[in-house]
Amino acid sequence: MEGKILVVDDEKEITDLVTLYLENEGFQVFKFYDSRKAMNYAEKEEMDLAVLDIMMPGIDGLELCRFIRERYTYPIIMLTAKGAEIDKINGLTLGADDYVTKPFLPLELVARVKAQLRRYKQYDKSSAKQEEVFFHKGLVLNLRTHECTLNEKPLSLTPTEFTILSVLCRRKGTVVSAEELFHEVWKDEYYQKNNNTITVHIRHLREKMGDSFEKPKYIKTVWGCGYKIEG
Repeated sequence: MEGKILVVDDEKEITDLVTLYLENEGFQVFKFYDSRKAMNYAEKEEMDLAVLDIMMPGIDGLELCRFIRERYTYPIIMLTAKGAEIDKINGLTLGADDYVTKPFLPLELVARVKAQLRRYKQYDKSSAKQEEVFFHKGLVLNLRTHECTLNEKPLSLTPTEFTILSVLCRRKGTVVSAEELFHEVWKDEYYQKNNNTITVHIRHLREKMGDSFEKPKYIKTVWGCGYKIEG
């Protein structure tokens, strides 16, 4: 698998190790130990995926994540400290697609990178036999072009947000549990079930769509069951 990967971590040993494993898989890696230099580079060059450590001096990974997400939609994986649940939630809220907790196995990170890239770059291939365009109350979701508009205005969705919304659209009228959504998005043995992850992405989707939790027009929460888009 090919692709340009941005890796940013002020711990040189970790950055170099991650770079080595990714390059062995055929990726082109652009590594930085300084988040400000990484930000300057990210402003000029579009990557296929970014791996960002949260705890860095100066500009931290969350700020760098926000900076990238304001400009690009490619996947972002955050590296977080063990037990730093608030950092994970903040990262997902800012638009990150996944997180890996330190210490981690390099092969685990490589697997997650590949999973994110498969969805980002090959989503149209996996859905070729499915309906390609969905319409719902001004929402238009095009699986072939990976574009989404709401009332004729483009919605800038992360790959994870797009995948979740596409699953709900494909199964419109039926309830999809958080666990089902999780496995639809992350088809990988390294992932553990975490309903909070889905909850954060659903909340982010609602914010972008201007949807209401109390009186939803698009994504409805069915307590104890999951989420649905009314048929």
